[in-house]
Amino acid sequence: MRPAPVVETLAPPSRILTVPNAITLVRLACIPLFLWLLFSQDDRASAAWLLGIVGATDWVDGYAARHLHQVSELGKVLDPTADRLVFIVCGGAILIDGSVPTWFGVAVLAREIVVGATLVMLTVFGMQRFDVKWAGKAGTFALMFSLPAFLLAASDSPVADVAEVVAWVTGLPGLALSYYAAATYVPEARRALRAGREGRHS
Repeated sequence: MRPAPVVETLAPPSRILTVPNAITLVRLACIPLFLWLLFSQDDRASAAWLLGIVGATDWVDGYAARHLHQVSELGKVLDPTADRLVFIVCGGAILIDGSVPTWFGVAVLAREIVVGATLVMLTVFGMQRFDVKWAGKAGTFALMFSLPAFLLAASDSPVADVAEVVAWVTGLPGLALSYYAAATYVPEARRALRAGREGRHS
């Protein structure tokens, strides 16, 4: 007698309570803790390590979603939103603190705000969702190391000098890749907007 086939159960796309979504929410909850450490406790080193952990675990929620078969519509929106909030809020806080060169911090924030606002606006007008390019992922990953490294370099940590080197080594290529990715999104967004509008009228 042949054994019964194993049926793989997938989480419905509309599901909200999933492991990857919980991981993303934990990462979001680290933002106020980061602000408290930086401004209330004046503890740049601890804030930098916390932000570094948040950045280094950026891939965990996506990995969990794929391997636990818990990809959800909420997760597709929540994960990139969390990344953008980390950049804008924590990056802005580091800029206010003066731990990052002004031109670098402004360049990072300007890119995130412009790209984020544009995508939201185009989505309202019917743009279909499209995947992030490898350059965007690589740039984001590099900058998530660079920003806390700049903060750690401005602290009294014994590894401050090493952190400054890491900040520039990851920051410059990360910034270049992020702007390159933003440029490649222009034709992608046009196609996705056109496809979305055609889908509405079909």
